[in-house]
Amino acid sequence: MELVASGLWEYWLFLFLSGPLLAFGFYCAYVHYVHLRYDHIPGPPRTSFLFGHLSYLKRQTKDSGKIRQDVFLEWAKEYGPFVRINVLHRASVLITNPQLVKVFLMSSQYKKDPFIYSKLQNFFGKRFLGRGLVSELDHELWQRQRRILDPAFHRSYLMSSMGAINEKVEQMMEILEAKADGKTEVCMEDMISSTIYAISVKVLFGMELKALADEQKSFLLAVRNIVEGFTMAENPFSKFSLGKRKLINKAQESIRLLRQMGKEWIKYRREAIQNNQEFPPDVIMQMLKREAEEGINDEFLVDNFVTFLIAGFDTTSSQVLLALMELQRYPKIIERLRAEVNEVIGSKKIIEYQDLGRLQYLSQVLKEILRLYPPAFGTTRWLEKDTVVDGILIPGCTSLLFSTYVMGRMEKYFEDPLTFNPDRFSPEAFQPNFTYFPFSLGPRSCIGQYFSQMNAKVMMAKLFQRLEIQMVPGHSFGIVDSVTLKPKNGLVCTIKPWKS
Repeated sequence: MELVASGLWEYWLFLFLSGPLLAFGFYCAYVHYVHLRYDHIPGPPRTSFLFGHLSYLKRQTKDSGKIRQDVFLEWAKEYGPFVRINVLHRASVLITNPQLVKVFLMSSQYKKDPFIYSKLQNFFGKRFLGRGLVSELDHELWQRQRRILDPAFHRSYLMSSMGAINEKVEQMMEILEAKADGKTEVCMEDMISSTIYAISVKVLFGMELKALADEQKSFLLAVRNIVEGFTMAENPFSKFSLGKRKLINKAQESIRLLRQMGKEWIKYRREAIQNNQEFPPDVIMQMLKREAEEGINDEFLVDNFVTFLIAGFDTTSSQVLLALMELQRYPKIIERLRAEVNEVIGSKKIIEYQDLGRLQYLSQVLKEILRLYPPAFGTTRWLEKDTVVDGILIPGCTSLLFSTYVMGRMEKYFEDPLTFNPDRFSPEAFQPNFTYFPFSLGPRSCIGQYFSQMNAKVMMAKLFQRLEIQMVPGHSFGIVDSVTLKPKNGLVCTIKPWKS
């Protein structure tokens, strides 16, 4: 009996150990198969059979202070318009050919990468953006949403939102002017983010915040928790780390908070409409008007509430912060910018919609910021079938990467690309096509890009009209990749009144 028991124990131990080993062997074989399918495409040598380029990318971002897009830029310069990138068992292809940017982004034939956007739909097991406008992959369903939401971003409605934009930026200016003694340190990230958030919730959802500081704290903290979660999730093994469990829980709770906020506000708006209360044609109004005929359910409404809540403020606030940081290096550009603001705006506090079109040099400054520091680096497209592109076979089921950050910093497209030069976007300057796409291109370009730039223009015009902003000594000009591109240390400054 003892011999039998011993044999059974050894048998079960063998099964216990051989199962994982067999699975690992199959996984290694699959990784090898992936390598065979893609190794004809130019790309850097893999630093690891299993991890591909992942360890190299992490080492470069940690040790050299680069962001991942900087590494992609180096590879694009060395290997050409097609660069193979391996991470574990997935291979992606970075494309920096303008004509191919046109082919893949201007057509509705190619959808976004389902692997990447599924993380936006559901994050750490929680419904996040769901099937909202940004994360919806099915083109027909996306097109229906776009058609419903387009009126909320029509020029006539955006013109009517200038009052709300002026009001919220003036509240920010009052706070900043009270601190404008040249000594008090101010975190501009908090001020800019809070203001853009207040504008977004009022214009897009009709939500009125009583104060810039207090009522945003829970929202801004929730967004930061989610951003930290996304940053951590770039490591595919992070979710298995016990030490990261607290951060995952915070991200999950933050998602729950944002979605609950959406549910409560949608419920309020629906009841108010039933009681014949009138509202402007904002995002929620457009969806509620069409919910019966389009079969819209509450989860869809919340998906878009969270989508626009985050997208409506994050990229715009990042753009303004990056502009304020970068302009610290260029006093002559600031001088020219102030001269234009003084000519167009003068001393008036209310900026009109017509003024925005006359702020040509400010437009050039903001475009140049988006070229050099695009808050959203680019986009992806999914290639379903084997396709020969410019003589190179790209296997089916491949993610194609398109980076406006990378192409915006390539000498073949922009002369002296690392120099900040707003004149490259002057009306008479030559601008290469399909090399600059901070809001994407084609049918899936950003629906809110004009609203975003209205906010940025009003805010920048008022800041340079009335204040002198100076980064504190020793403050870094570094940038950080935390979902969107941002100044590394939040942009801490001192402020003085501007005296012309």
